[in-house]
Amino acid sequence: MSAFLLLEHPGPWGVNALRDARLPDGVGEELRAHAQAAGVRLLLIRRPGRTPTTAGEPERSTRRIFAVHARAPYSWTETARLGDPREVLDLDLAALRAGRSLGLEAHGEPVFAVCTHGRHDACCAERGRPVAAALARALPEHTWEVSHLGGDRFAANMLVAPDGFYYGRLDPESAVAVARARVAGELELDHLRGRSCYPMPVQAAEIALRRHLGLSTPGGIRLAARVQTGDARSSGLVTDATFAHDGQGYVVRVRSTHSVPVALTCRAVRDQVALQHEIESIERV
Repeated sequence: MSAFLLLEHPGPWGVNALRDARLPDGVGEELRAHAQAAGVRLLLIRRPGRTPTTAGEPERSTRRIFAVHARAPYSWTETARLGDPREVLDLDLAALRAGRSLGLEAHGEPVFAVCTHGRHDACCAERGRPVAAALARALPEHTWEVSHLGGDRFAANMLVAPDGFYYGRLDPESAVAVARARVAGELELDHLRGRSCYPMPVQAAEIALRRHLGLSTPGGIRLAARVQTGDARSSGLVTDATFAHDGQGYVVRVRSTHSVPVALTCRAVRDQVALQHEIESIERV
């Protein structure tokens, strides 16, 4: 996923955020369809420690949005305040996905969006809310709670914009370390799950190469090519990901296989297989 739209909605989100949140006149389905047609992921955000909106409370006068283009190596964020969530329907989200400005205000600071969507999966609330609270104390202007990100078994999960980096299995201490490093222009590799614009094997390859090269900044390497062979259900899906760094090429080979069945979410009623990725080699070319 290379583009996100984060829309502030401070009230409860329900199981399916866009369907069940108390957005005006059922506009959630229109927003979902608008974003899906453009290939943009629309997520709801709210400040940590919010007081849940009840039926008798007035709506907020404005809502913050963040438009995030997360395709490496040219990631950026724009922001605005909207009087009505329907205004999202007027945004050219296809342009956002293509990397073209929406004409909103440039936002140069990172955004830390921690999944706390407990109605979707209990793990997200139980593990995510303490992380969001710690980040809000350390970096209040940068921190938001966010609706379902995916990968519930990795909770607490966090999306870092504009880079599109996913972090998982965070606790309050490690989350603050990740965030402080990113604000300082550094990239913390511990707990990093990968970059959203890449397939999972390439995410694993990028992290391995960053560790191999000792890269501690968000940029520095670019995916040049990837070739896949095999099948994850048999001997493994093999991905050769070629990256460029400082005028040099590197090929990272990743073998992806199915794990033994495990519980993938806190609410899972049966175990399921998941893909696991093993780095087989890193070669300079």
